[in-house]
Amino acid sequence: MEHFDVIIVGAGLSGIGAAYHLQTETKGKSYAILEGREAIGGTWDLFRYPGIRSDSDMYTLGYAFKPWTEAKAIADGPSIRKYVRETAAENGIDKHIRYRHRVKSAAWSSETARWTVEAETPNGVVRMTCNFMMMCAGYYAYSGGHDPEFAGRENFAGKIVHPQKWPEDLDYSGKKVVIIGSGATAVTLVPEMAKSAAHVTMLQRSPTYVVSRPAEDSMANWLRAKLPAMTAYGITRWRNVLFGMFFFRLARKNPEKTKQNLIAMVKKELGPDYDVATHFTPRYNPWDQRLCLVPDSDLFLSLKEGRASVVTDQIERFTPKGIQLKSGQELEADIIVTATGLKLEMLGGMQVSVDGEQRDIAQTMSYKGMMYSDVPNLASCFGYTNASWTLKCDLTCEYVSRIINYMDRKGTPIAMPKSDPSVAELPWLDFSSGYVQRARGVLPKQGATKPWRLYQNYALDMLTLRFGKVDDGTMQFLKPHPVAANSNKPEAIAAE
Repeated sequence: MEHFDVIIVGAGLSGIGAAYHLQTETKGKSYAILEGREAIGGTWDLFRYPGIRSDSDMYTLGYAFKPWTEAKAIADGPSIRKYVRETAAENGIDKHIRYRHRVKSAAWSSETARWTVEAETPNGVVRMTCNFMMMCAGYYAYSGGHDPEFAGRENFAGKIVHPQKWPEDLDYSGKKVVIIGSGATAVTLVPEMAKSAAHVTMLQRSPTYVVSRPAEDSMANWLRAKLPAMTAYGITRWRNVLFGMFFFRLARKNPEKTKQNLIAMVKKELGPDYDVATHFTPRYNPWDQRLCLVPDSDLFLSLKEGRASVVTDQIERFTPKGIQLKSGQELEADIIVTATGLKLEMLGGMQVSVDGEQRDIAQTMSYKGMMYSDVPNLASCFGYTNASWTLKCDLTCEYVSRIINYMDRKGTPIAMPKSDPSVAELPWLDFSSGYVQRARGVLPKQGATKPWRLYQNYALDMLTLRFGKVDDGTMQFLKPHPVAANSNKPEAIAAE
């Protein structure tokens, strides 16, 4: 059975970043990346719908160690996929990837201080062991998104498509398209499909905050022409980080004023005659859900030019010709796109057991947003909800390297956050978005106090994870030890 110091699950943006940090910040650790699909890229390889792009700027979504050098700050999917693949190739990370290895389970033994990992492959189940696991499989199920069963769906005579499983041969030119949803995917699809469709309607149950910004960052491009790439990248990255933190804090401190400003921006885009109150005025406060970013006002332009429209209503049923709304209106369609969101999934759906006992991650408490109470030697990358994903993942990977190095120095190969029953439980994500609310039963908890609190604050996390103590009193560093028979919870034996 093959053994590695570290197994990384997932070869997307997070997994390639984790491998880079591991091989540059730890001493000669062996590792393998197990990727369930056939390609590098994760989200940016899976999603192939028209116009697929980031909803964060690439100066913060990109890695801290590799400058983003293309002109567009709001990048399309193929450009991001290329960036991830380049990173893997430049650093020899691609040689460590095992494709079509879908990890199904991991069993921990305190006696050997090892995980036994099982993965499904085309040639059957393979097993391997490791000392530490890094979960970089994202936060949603790759098998399929949230796709509600609308009444009468089987009666629709046209095609129904979910963005997560976009057909390569779908021809929508000259067709009437209805896109159900108002999130990042919907606002991306509308202007792109409107370029060749007869008409595109975005059908939403309720509005979302939509903000336009230039696709290109003129200051970043100017800096890159004048300064070394890493210097220019660092300046732009920190400018964008600080602005994002400032805006988030402002929205939390004065939500009504922030709301008014965001709505005013939309009114300026669409003009005085557009019904912004109905279609672009959400019922919730800014950052209770993630804001939708549109580059160069493309969504608003398609609405003003009449190539697209927004309808705010509820679905009564599908009909042979389209969708019957509760208001009585019928939207005719040749194609219906159900941009109805993701299905959240922790640890890529992997089953976890510790010393023979199954562990439900939903019953654990998240330690520093990356590890889980009473689960040893396992960390996962999970980005920010109010900023770019990679900002937190970079810090997480750095911290895992610090933990591994500390374990080596102390001769204690087990690191486990010890649960504290006195810490009050809170929901892991303070978000009202549907995909988060649907997943309350699969997400772990956070605690009311550190190190169990999830702050969603890059500057605070940087201080804690880059400079804070690794041996903080909550993280136990242990040596391998036998587990008492018939015991559900292994006895902790402290390191000497």
